[in-house]
Amino acid sequence: MDHITFLVAVVIVTALAFDFTNGFHDTANAMATSIATGALAPRTAVLISGVLNVVGAFLSTEVARTISGGIVDDALVTPGMIFAGLVGAILWNLLTWLLGLPSSSSHALFGGLIGAVWVGAGRHGVHFGKVVEKVLVPAVASPVVAGIAALLATWLAYRLTDRAREESVAKGFRIGQIASASLVSLAHGTNDAQKTMGVITLTLIAAGALGPDAGPPLWVVASAGLAIGLGTYLGGWRIIRTMGKGLTEIRSPQGFAAETASTTVILTSAHLGFALSTTQVASGSILGAGLGRRLAEVRWSVAGRMAVAWVITLPAAALIGGGAAAAVQHGGDLGTAVVAVVGTALAAGIVVLSRRNPVHARNVNDTHEVSLRDEPPAKVGAAA
Repeated sequence: MDHITFLVAVVIVTALAFDFTNGFHDTANAMATSIATGALAPRTAVLISGVLNVVGAFLSTEVARTISGGIVDDALVTPGMIFAGLVGAILWNLLTWLLGLPSSSSHALFGGLIGAVWVGAGRHGVHFGKVVEKVLVPAVASPVVAGIAALLATWLAYRLTDRAREESVAKGFRIGQIASASLVSLAHGTNDAQKTMGVITLTLIAAGALGPDAGPPLWVVASAGLAIGLGTYLGGWRIIRTMGKGLTEIRSPQGFAAETASTTVILTSAHLGFALSTTQVASGSILGAGLGRRLAEVRWSVAGRMAVAWVITLPAAALIGGGAAAAVQHGGDLGTAVVAVVGTALAAGIVVLSRRNPVHARNVNDTHEVSLRDEPPAKVGAAA
């Protein structure tokens, strides 16, 4: 415990704060389609998802090892760099949540760390080969694979049930969605909670509390799982609205197909140690499910905005993380304090802005767009 300095403790708390934002930012990945089709009530959905995210955090540590000993050189990383990278990731998560954009929390984290380590330790501190292999290639391939799988599954579902009564089909697939959405939540915990485990483990290695190439201790696994579970239960309603209503009008067979495809891709990647974006996987699955139903409408303008967010997430978070790292590196404790204060103020400002157009469990299915406005919010029960 002698290695746990004040800065290390601050980094651990900040990492868990990121994990919390990751939870509410990515709730939509598991539950947006089930909420949109009425398979699960909104509050019930986020409760189930939160519990299963905690369970999933204990199932594997391969992704955590990818982060703690893969994309950056842990011998050159300092707790200050990790703190700066986390600030970049948190701010980007909050900004995209405000706009209702399902961007990648994973790429926000990777971008923040890469930018901070590049500024703090130089270009050689980043293993760009590993970044390409473990991050960029899965980022391109996973939504395509998930989309094709969901398209084929949707086509098959409708082909097998085309002579059945529509009411019976919808009821049966809604029951199936409860199971498939639960599996997505479990898979999300095995993938995304591990990213925070990896960051905390990297911090402990940098501080000398753990040896090189060490895996996450049990308390790290438990705290990361709890943080992402609590964030998931909070419910990222703004992004749930975009994914559930924004890309296409989802029916229960499509929702079941999308969730099953997402689960398969996420669990496979977690087993192989690929730290992919569950947001991109889930979005690709929903798009594939939309294309798989004949005459279904796919809103390509929404998909285009999401794609732009995907492309700029990693470099945008890297810029913020790099700027924060420069302040920490040159300003020492004062620079760290300034970054903390400015980051907290910006985060609070984003939360205040979100209250101009609140999205919550009661209105999450009202419309398919999230926007900001200057007038006061409507009364409870009105569309937001």
